[in-house]
Amino acid sequence: MTGPGSEWLDDEAGPIVRSYALTRGRARPATGDAFDMITIISTAARPRGGAPGIGPEHFDILEMCVQPQPVAEIAARLRLPLVVVRVLLGDLLHHRLITATRPRPESTLSKERLLREVLHGLQAL
Repeated sequence: MTGPGSEWLDDEAGPIVRSYALTRGRARPATGDAFDMITIISTAARPRGGAPGIGPEHFDILEMCVQPQPVAEIAARLRLPLVVVRVLLGDLLHHRLITATRPRPESTLSKERLLREVLHGLQAL
């Protein structure tokens, strides 16, 4: 590739932008929320005008999450490390542009019931 700005491109890797540049040096979401890989993200609103701190990757996430997506899927489709996506999601949550539906912890009773059903199934064999 030749031309202005070509020193920032690689034919195989695409644009070369370090993860810390996308997250402005942050390794954790600003909101303090941890996003599990299976947390479901949905777009709640679109930013009005030029929202400070909202970049192109944020807009990509908002567009993708019109249909709810798990965090792992967002990272895979954007081809970004999970830690970077979590920081970007924290920004969007801070601006109330997304909703995050976290998995409910499994109760002890449901675990026992599942194990009992597995045991009965094995005994039936």
